[in-house]
Amino acid sequence: MYPRFLEIPLPFEVLGTETLTIYSFGVMMAVAFLVAAWLSRMELDRLYKDKALNSVPMLAKKTQGKGRRKTVRVSPSYLVGTVVVIAVVGGLAGAKLFHILENMSDFRADPAGMLFSKGGLTFYGGLLVAGIGIAWYVRKKGVHLITFVDALIPNVLLAYGIGRIGCHLAGDGDWGIASNPAARPSFVPVWLWGETYPNNILGVALPETGVYPTSLYEFGMALVLFGILFALRKHPFRRGWIMSMTLIFFGMERFLIEQIRVTARNDFVGFDVSQAMLISVFLIVVGLVGLVRTTRRRASALGGA
Repeated sequence: MYPRFLEIPLPFEVLGTETLTIYSFGVMMAVAFLVAAWLSRMELDRLYKDKALNSVPMLAKKTQGKGRRKTVRVSPSYLVGTVVVIAVVGGLAGAKLFHILENMSDFRADPAGMLFSKGGLTFYGGLLVAGIGIAWYVRKKGVHLITFVDALIPNVLLAYGIGRIGCHLAGDGDWGIASNPAARPSFVPVWLWGETYPNNILGVALPETGVYPTSLYEFGMALVLFGILFALRKHPFRRGWIMSMTLIFFGMERFLIEQIRVTARNDFVGFDVSQAMLISVFLIVVGLVGLVRTTRRRASALGGA
């Protein structure tokens, strides 16, 4: 594996090191956010052009001819840049916070080490905190929240999958249980069935048979599910339908992968059910309730209530 994307020698020591290291996980997370931002801008512009996005008039200063600055009306896609910043800051803070809450004994033993470690990020925690921050910001700007979320959330699913490529390259421990070579179908490549993650960032040795590279499986599932959502984005149903579908897809994807993913024992809530499984079931239920409420044709071109 390649946990370190690039190492740049520094002319002097900074924070105890003379090398600036750019990690593969960070690079893939940056790619994930950029792709999600681009797709979100595109979809919000489409909705704005079709007058399907209710919002107060959004104004911004833009440079016109001869360098003059003029206040003009813009699409709500103008908010995406700030939304990405909120997602990055809130996502990292929430992911770290939930990881600490799940491992309070380790935190009490070494608070600084846990706070500043490169690992220890809980996806659902990051999603919750970032979601709350984005919802507050979008409502503050007067944009219809559910429609805005409909435009963004399928891209979050794709970004999640791209981020998992970073997990795979880093070998950050988000892999599966030991694979069974005898059960490998002939059409499945060996590297897709059992991976030993040499040079993984945790520095641990894995079974010779390898483990299931669940990060790659999640990337594949996220890509397929995003493709379905992208094809359905012009659906005739009420606002929130895409959001409901995405919640179901999120829940199904994570619940299935948890069946073969290595999960720490303190992540289990009982009966061999992990916290991630429980949250996944909750997302599926919320999504199904949302589908029941939104699978009706829109009342108007503005999306209905």
